[in-house]
Amino acid sequence: MILAWILNAWLSLLPCAFAADVQEDPFAAALELLKDASFIKKAEAVEKLQSLNDPRTLPTLRALLQDELHYRASDRRLFIAQPRGEAFELSDVLSGEVEHADGKDKLKKVIINNQLRLTLRGAIARLSLFHDDTAVRLKAVHEITSDLDESSRALLHIALAKESDTGVREAMQTGLTLMELDSPDPGTRLTAIESLKSSLNPAVRNRLTALLHAQAQDRQMHTAAQRALSAIEFQLQIHGLIETIFFGLSLGSVLVLAAIGLAITFGVMGVINMAHGELIMLGAYTTYVIQQLMPAHLNLSLFVAIPAAFLVAGLVGIAIERSIIRFLYGRPLETLLATFGIDRSPRPLG
Repeated sequence: MILAWILNAWLSLLPCAFAADVQEDPFAAALELLKDASFIKKAEAVEKLQSLNDPRTLPTLRALLQDELHYRASDRRLFIAQPRGEAFELSDVLSGEVEHADGKDKLKKVIINNQLRLTLRGAIARLSLFHDDTAVRLKAVHEITSDLDESSRALLHIALAKESDTGVREAMQTGLTLMELDSPDPGTRLTAIESLKSSLNPAVRNRLTALLHAQAQDRQMHTAAQRALSAIEFQLQIHGLIETIFFGLSLGSVLVLAAIGLAITFGVMGVINMAHGELIMLGAYTTYVIQQLMPAHLNLSLFVAIPAAFLVAGLVGIAIERSIIRFLYGRPLETLLATFGIDRSPRPLG
């Protein structure tokens, strides 16, 4: 009897202890709201989470947006559930502890609606603006630029004052300049258009195109937008031309190397090597395999892959010469047929 009374008393204290922990931890308190069925409560949770300077906030909001946030009904713990093959990896949002489960049968997904998705995207972009990773900050600027409002202006001004990376600063400045296109002052709009004519940001091009049609009655504004778009189009053409030249030289260099190899082989050995392309592909596959074996060191893998590609292709070439070609010297047409057979052997005819 006494034991039962003690057990009941201990169980009755558990919710109080849990509530005390939640009150002490604002992050945990906000997470509790996410488990509520009300979308209003969930929106309130998102607002509270983004106001906290907690490193767990950003991955939690991303998981919520990607429908990866679940809670277990038995203990009300929130998890980020990610598939790992046929099983799932469950990462506790509060503690970071990782569990593994065969399925999500015992978990309930935190449901969100479209309005909440919009709120989440904005919150994630705002939090990402102050991330340590430059690429994350730049992506956040582009996301904010695509949906600008007054709160975005204030946020970009704050982030711009703290930003040290030149590329991110330019993207932020572009976003702020885009907002000036909505200014009631014609002079401000004209200055903004003039500033944007050197930008290759797709959002700038789209905004100027919309402005071109919207300001059809304002001749000065229409002309300025048209000139800015023409300048952007010219820059895009120049970039496209440079890109085409680069790809042409890149592909041409490969073809030149292949042609030189064929010419040297025929000139020195009198062999028409139709398997020359296969040897080139062996080198390419060797490079690919080495990069797959060194995913964490892609830059270093290049220095390993280049000599390895030469080595593999050279060894296969030696094997072909010693086993087939050396019996056909002085008979170029037969070497052509033999190497053509080698070329076709790894793949079916057709």
